[in-house]
Amino acid sequence: MEDKVNYSLVGAFVLVLGAALVAGVLWLAAGLGHQRAMDPYQAVIQESVAGLNVDAPVKYLGVDVGKVSRIAIDAGNSQQVRLHFLVERGTPIKRDTQAVLKTQGLTGIAYVELTGGSEGAPPLVAGADGAPPMIPFKLSLGARLENVLTNALATVERVSNNLNAMFDADNRAALKAVLADTASLTRALVAQQGVLQAGIADAARTARLAARAGEQLAPTLQRIGRSAEAVQGMADEARSASASAGRAASAAAGSLQQLNGETLPDLVRLMAEVNELSASLRRLSEQTRAHPSALLVGGPAPRPGPGEGARP
Repeated sequence: MEDKVNYSLVGAFVLVLGAALVAGVLWLAAGLGHQRAMDPYQAVIQESVAGLNVDAPVKYLGVDVGKVSRIAIDAGNSQQVRLHFLVERGTPIKRDTQAVLKTQGLTGIAYVELTGGSEGAPPLVAGADGAPPMIPFKLSLGARLENVLTNALATVERVSNNLNAMFDADNRAALKAVLADTASLTRALVAQQGVLQAGIADAARTARLAARAGEQLAPTLQRIGRSAEAVQGMADEARSASASAGRAASAAAGSLQQLNGETLPDLVRLMAEVNELSASLRRLSEQTRAHPSALLVGGPAPRPGPGEGARP
């Protein structure tokens, strides 16, 4: 039986499918035309970007906000990689925002993660030259671990080299000689074990005798202590007597000083007056002896001086 094909239905189906495809393309084009505006940024990193490709996602705290637009070796330093990426306008990119390279789980697909950006920090804007703003890049966890492991391996290598240098042929021979001498000393000590035990026993007896002698000397030491206390008491009494004698001497010195300061001046004045009185009595006695009548009529008149006449 021959199959009949309705070419009209087939043609209509093809026309409808083509129209649907055209409408879908136009719808997608219209949707792409209304996507959000993007701002360019760049960053310079000093590690390998293995696994990072163009159009790799750029995330801000885990949210997709853009994509990598270009990856190239830095023209100024061949040890660095310069990344260019586009970020949706309105994303809070601040001056303290940092970019870090991360990988998605076990797939190893790398992407750029933007972190940081404090609330009070100013936004990151392009410079006067019009170049895209530069976002600081910090080393990824893998790079930091690689640096730590590299330093640890270098340290282990240095320690190994130092150990090899320390245990060279001469040092190994010296160490063997020391071990041999130690073994010989151990054998000698084992051979003299009996002597050592006897010496330890003698030392124990000596310690016991010393303890008994100490017990016997205890009363003597107590008597010596009491004698020392008695001597100390005598010394205290002698010190007290010396202090009393010092106070008495100080009092005597004060009395003597008072005598010198108060009594002696009066005594000196009295002696001076006595001397004057004695001189006056001596003159009176001499005058009376020469002119007995002077007591009644007074003394003779003095002789006139030169040029003076006799009084009438």
